Amino acid sequence: MINMFRKHPRDISDVLWAFLRANGLETPLMQHRLIDAWDVVAGPVVQKYTEEKSIRNQTLWVKIGSPALRSELQMRRTELVAELNEKVGSQVITDIRIY
Repeated sequence: MINMFRKHPRDISDVLWAFLRANGLETPLMQHRLIDAWDVVAGPVVQKYTEEKSIRNQTLWVKIGSPALRSELQMRRTELVAELNEKVGSQVITDIRIY
């Protein structure tokens, strides 16, 4: 008879993260979560003018349709990086480029 109970049970989230890490999927998942967090962290006004978002080389690239808003966001870059990384619980990006 096979014993189906393990002596050292693991939390399902630990098993899932280990699987993602082993298969190279952790980083793309965290990047996707960070891009989704942009609308929440930046707010509804910024969301309205956000045209494109992508991550390359630990930099979030965001295309904003309003020159005035683009200028304001440039001044808040450091703050936004910290808030976005905190929102996803990992340091996914080190910089934001607003264009």
